[in-house]
Amino acid sequence: MAPLALLSLSLALLPTLISAHGHVSGIVVDGKWYTGWNAAMKYQSPIPPTAGWQVDNLDNGFVTPSQFATADIICHKAAKNGGLYIPAKAGAAVKFLWDAWPVSHKGPVIDYIAPCPGDCTSVDKTTLRWTKIKEGAWITGSDPGTWVTDDLVKSNLSWTTTIPSTLASGNYIIRHEIIALHAAGQSNGAQAYPQCINFKVEGTGSETLSGGVAATAFYKATDAGILFNLYSKFTGYTIPGPALKMVAKREAAVVEERGHAKDWLRELEMEE
Repeated sequence: MAPLALLSLSLALLPTLISAHGHVSGIVVDGKWYTGWNAAMKYQSPIPPTAGWQVDNLDNGFVTPSQFATADIICHKAAKNGGLYIPAKAGAAVKFLWDAWPVSHKGPVIDYIAPCPGDCTSVDKTTLRWTKIKEGAWITGSDPGTWVTDDLVKSNLSWTTTIPSTLASGNYIIRHEIIALHAAGQSNGAQAYPQCINFKVEGTGSETLSGGVAATAFYKATDAGILFNLYSKFTGYTIPGPALKMVAKREAAVVEERGHAKDWLRELEMEE
């Protein structure tokens, strides 16, 4: 094939490659839409401020296990602080809206929160200490089975978490992440897609977060939930990362609470 024809083919495939994965294009709190970060924004002048952190992933790429100990795993590749905040009350539901997510990219969805010791728009991301507030992963079946990412796709590419109701007012960052496992059966095959968004939380809560874990210490390449063969006969899955620090509690009475580690989905609130 001639070089010009190859170039034309590459250009034709580019939109498909770019749209193969997704990013959080919007966040909804109390019925109000807030714009998330889109890497194409980096080519605008001036770059529009967003609560979503800026990242250099125009191709909607991912963070590999070989990068889990680097700063890229914190809020994605070369992440820069978001310039705005999303106002939210403690206890509010936060809906993350992805612009795309392939149904083949099954795996866990995990939410963390970290307090900013001051301004989240200028905080050093390497100093942030994260607390896991929600996680979901395998539901049933195997090879590959049904996962919460299937629910995300069916829910118009959305995922909802809850800001702990007893959380003290202040500036926080929520780290929302999907880890795709379709290639995780091989070394360095898992794909992490972390997204960070600034929130200004208000309310009457007094609970402050202490401790927490640096994102660079969340995962290891050999963790059971990272090096995992999705296309095999399995009967369980271990969600990677630090332990949940909140008490599991269902918001709706119609949803039965489950306590087992494979329990599909756990929505969490800080213990009152």
